[in-house]
Amino acid sequence: MKAVAVFLFLTFWFSHSSSTQPTGRAMQKKLDHVQANAQLAHPDASPTEFSEEEVNAYVNSGQVRLPAGVKSVKFRGVHGAVTGNARVDFDQLKAGRGSVNPMLSIFSGVHDIQVDAHAYGRNGRGFVQVDTVALDGVEIPRFVLQLFVQKYLQPKYPEVGLDSQFALPDRVDTAVVGQHKLAVVQK
Repeated sequence: MKAVAVFLFLTFWFSHSSSTQPTGRAMQKKLDHVQANAQLAHPDASPTEFSEEEVNAYVNSGQVRLPAGVKSVKFRGVHGAVTGNARVDFDQLKAGRGSVNPMLSIFSGVHDIQVDAHAYGRNGRGFVQVDTVALDGVEIPRFVLQLFVQKYLQPKYPEVGLDSQFALPDRVDTAVVGQHKLAVVQK
């Protein structure tokens, strides 16, 4: 569920060790380029593109530390919109924190989650607006999602929300979600 916000962009810059899969190695090479480019006085402003296949292989290669209970993450990007799918064990994600609120009782056990969001980066800031979240194919009302985020996610990840803004790493100025790819430009 952390994929709701920061995860959509920041996973591309987490954990910089090599992957054993070819697409994971391609992603690592591009991450290394972005990191090295950020160290230059005048970074190359040519876009660096990450394919959907590279991102998904990298995120699931073990190189990215996913929150406890989050498995089988897959992203799909289409012109400014990102869909993230994952298998989530909510009991593990909540780490034993219960609630007496009956609306939050749906967040227990293992479920397939789909998050649809709009995401982009501009002027060194990342923006993610969660449009919908579905649990086993059933859309969750926004106010229930907000309760879940406030109760279980924000105590551990204060920057997470349904509408999030955050600093982009490595001097990334813009990030554009395209047709099955993410392009970043550094300044």
